[in-house]
Amino acid sequence: MGGRCALALAVVSALLCQVWSSGVFELKLQEFVNKKGLLGNRNCCRGGAGAPPCACRTFFRVCLKHYQASVSPEPPCTYGSAVTPVLGVDSFSLPDGAGADPAFSNPIRFPFGFTWPGTFSLIIEALHTDSPDDLATENPERLISRLATQRHLTVGEEWSQDLHSSGRTDLKYSYRFVCDEHYYGEGCSVFCRPRDDAFGHFTCGERGEKVCNPGWKGLYCTEPICLPGCDEQHGFCDRPGDCKCRVGWQGRYCDECIRYPGCLHGTCQQPWQCNCQEGWGGLFCNQDLNYCTHHKPCKNGATCTNTGQGSYTCSCRPGYTGATCELGIDECDPSPCKNGGSCTDLENSYSCTCPPGFYGKICELSAMTCADGPCFNGGRCSDSPDGGYSCRCPVGYSGFNCEKKIDYCSSSPCSNGARCVDVGDAYLCRCQVGFSGRHCDDNVDDCASSPCANGGTCRDGVNDFSCTCPPGYTGRNCSAPVSRCEHAPCHNGATCHERGHRYVCECAQGYGGPNCQFLLPELPPGPAVVDLTEKLEGQGGPFPWVAVCAGVILVLMLLLGCAAVVVCIRLRLQKRRPPAEPCRGETETMNNLANCQREKDISVSVIGATQIKNTNKKADLHGDHGTDKNGFKARYPAVDYNLVQDLKGNEATIRDVHSKRDTKCQPQGSSGEEKGTPTTLRGGEASERKRPDSACSTSKDTKYQSVYVISEEKDECVIATEV
Repeated sequence: MGGRCALALAVVSALLCQVWSSGVFELKLQEFVNKKGLLGNRNCCRGGAGAPPCACRTFFRVCLKHYQASVSPEPPCTYGSAVTPVLGVDSFSLPDGAGADPAFSNPIRFPFGFTWPGTFSLIIEALHTDSPDDLATENPERLISRLATQRHLTVGEEWSQDLHSSGRTDLKYSYRFVCDEHYYGEGCSVFCRPRDDAFGHFTCGERGEKVCNPGWKGLYCTEPICLPGCDEQHGFCDRPGDCKCRVGWQGRYCDECIRYPGCLHGTCQQPWQCNCQEGWGGLFCNQDLNYCTHHKPCKNGATCTNTGQGSYTCSCRPGYTGATCELGIDECDPSPCKNGGSCTDLENSYSCTCPPGFYGKICELSAMTCADGPCFNGGRCSDSPDGGYSCRCPVGYSGFNCEKKIDYCSSSPCSNGARCVDVGDAYLCRCQVGFSGRHCDDNVDDCASSPCANGGTCRDGVNDFSCTCPPGYTGRNCSAPVSRCEHAPCHNGATCHERGHRYVCECAQGYGGPNCQFLLPELPPGPAVVDLTEKLEGQGGPFPWVAVCAGVILVLMLLLGCAAVVVCIRLRLQKRRPPAEPCRGETETMNNLANCQREKDISVSVIGATQIKNTNKKADLHGDHGTDKNGFKARYPAVDYNLVQDLKGNEATIRDVHSKRDTKCQPQGSSGEEKGTPTTLRGGEASERKRPDSACSTSKDTKYQSVYVISEEKDECVIATEV
């Protein structure tokens, strides 16, 4: 089943190629010579096992493409490509037809499915391979030689021979383009296939024109040629040599009309007519009306018409009258000639013979003599021997009496919009700008002075010219070089300047680089000009050490400034914070009282520290709910205090009034637990969580814990220590 499908596909492909193809380009490789067995890079070919050194196993890559002024060997190969198997070693000749390798046939054929353009580009590469199975063409190291050419080629059977030599190799080849069967013409675009059926009867000529078979005619030779003499309008045929009559006609050549049925003495000019012969009448020409025929009463060539049995009517010719047209009409009866002219009667006309001194059709004009001065505009008068006169007109005038002035410009002799000027006996043409010549029909060549500079091509116009400039120049005369700043190479608002064949970017402040594309640190004010001479000329400049050093210095200065700002801020914060009272050591402050000398209206707070942990687990701290305490809490809402009512062991409270220095207790925050009445605190757990930080702190490693208590009635700061 698979084999049948493959066979069907092959047949369909072959048929499509035959239908679409109009011609074929054939390339015949004849001989290749590589005497030294070298590659294109002058290296020796590796011959492989059993082969002599420098033995190039040669195969070819052929690329056929459209015409290119500069042939590029790179794909695509628009007209087709082919890679041959290994055809020989070093130097060899190639016979025509199939060689030893069934995959290769000489010549190589490239079928075309369109009109042959007449031009092509051809690339033939000779390559070396170590193995006949490796025919890759991408490796440039395999290249032995390359032929790249473009040609004009007409369609024909003859081969065009050519020889390509590259110094070390020679390639002899030939090529041609031939039309496929049934295709003709210069580009193989005319299709003609001979046929002899209902759709045509013709063969094909040398140029593809249809040549009809004998007995046939028409565009497609579908019209048979009828019997010679067969009426073309009234006869037809289905086969050559026949003559079939159309309805209403008869005879061998279909040139006889069929009369009206029953017509006896009549004829016809068209089918179904009955035109009676002379002397006969009636619908079927069966009535004898022969008075005109037998008696011929009408004279002088008049036409007799029978109007009934024994009656007739005569139709007279011009100049005759009467019942039988026997009387001639005398045109001289009304005496048309004047001034004594004599009239002569003619057939349906007359003529007047005028006396001397008169002329005209009826002698109505009076003849004058030269004595009367009849000639105008300087015409010379001369009397005629028979009477009358004649005028010889000067140049520029005409007419019997020279009364008409000749207009030389009436025929519009001037061309291209020129103005015609009559100068008497001639004319002049005033040409429009850009034209010359007698009739202004010559276009002045505005390119004669070679106005286009720098190799530009001049095209002449009407009083104008145009220049096609080469690359690099522009302008009306190609005299202006193309501006290097035309495409705006400078960025970030920079200004572009031209200097010779290069451009320079004047950067805005804060930008740098060849095209002002980089943002720079702050620089002294002033425009920065970047010269692109070395960049445009392709030369590398010195490393910009100055710019790098300046950038590093600016970064260091910025860091030093930031550090100075941080130091200043910290100094200000330390100045605003009040100095803390140095706290006594544990041995000095143990079980001592510290007297807080302050005014009663000053806010009193419990002094605590993050380093101090107040436990007081052995003492019950209770807050009295007296009126004074409530008033005190209302007056000092930020104060959180504990009242010691009973100390373990009945130890006396020792108060030490410090006269030299006062303990300064500055509140650092609110406890956040004041909601009306005081809350009983046990073990100091609440104040341990919510006591604000103290300005005075003790060592973290101490084994004593200090408790600060506000007295009930006095403004004192009681310091107790728990061991």
